[in-house]
Amino acid sequence: MKIKNKYPLYIVSKGRSDTRLTSKALEKMGVPYSIVIEESDFNSYASVIDEKKILVLPEKYLDEYDVFDDLGRTKSVGPGAARNFVWDHSIKQGYKRHWVMDDNIMWFGRYNNNFKRPANTGAIFRAMEDFCDRYTNVAMAGPNYEMFIPRKAKAPPFIMNTRIYSCNLIKNNIPYRWRGRYNEDTDLSLRMLKDGWCTILFNAFLQKKITTQVLRGGNSEAFYDKEGTLPKSQMQIAMHPDVSKLVWKFGRWHHHVNYRPFKKNQLVRNEAALIPQGIDNYGMVLVSA
Repeated sequence: MKIKNKYPLYIVSKGRSDTRLTSKALEKMGVPYSIVIEESDFNSYASVIDEKKILVLPEKYLDEYDVFDDLGRTKSVGPGAARNFVWDHSIKQGYKRHWVMDDNIMWFGRYNNNFKRPANTGAIFRAMEDFCDRYTNVAMAGPNYEMFIPRKAKAPPFIMNTRIYSCNLIKNNIPYRWRGRYNEDTDLSLRMLKDGWCTILFNAFLQKKITTQVLRGGNSEAFYDKEGTLPKSQMQIAMHPDVSKLVWKFGRWHHHVNYRPFKKNQLVRNEAALIPQGIDNYGMVLVSA
């Protein structure tokens, strides 16, 4: 029996109908998804993706989005507005969690016995979903970046209470929404952690992501081509000065976040959740490429 994800998957995309990396990855895996775009991009996306998979972002989400600065819509508000739309959309569909993903992910996979293997099944999403549903206080979770897991290094199956980037499994009935023109994923993670919620960053499951500044489209032209990374890092400091600082490394400005204060956040078991005994590989087997 093919095991599938139980919560809906959404891709937020802009100006990347020609590449659509995440879309292609999910289609190869046989995983259903919806892709959220702005109305001006509809024709270009509809020419390469089934229109039934396309959701057009209502303008009100752009108008009402909290960009966390005084510039309003004089420049791109970033992806947070579309992420808020899919949050509401999944609630209206009756789901208790949803996935929201960037549009520049090449593949999703599994890390096991120090090997990174792309997955051709949605079972990896179901495994992460089931794990989170075993606890009542996991607000957000997701797979780690493949580049952060050296193949010959030891890594635990997951890390608790840190940031979740680019591929987010979110609990719907929590009192938050995305905000900020930049760093909306770091900000959301920190607001959850400061209120005592837990986050789960899976090392057992990975995402292979192309960086925003390498792949054209998205926020490349809107932000980074003109202004670099300094405004992004400065907004992070303004949002969370208690745990953030500005650093210069690798030839550009970065923000450094201290997650140590949140290590005390503990998981709370969901007593109604059934936990199987023994090893469950969710029907996954290792095959030759």
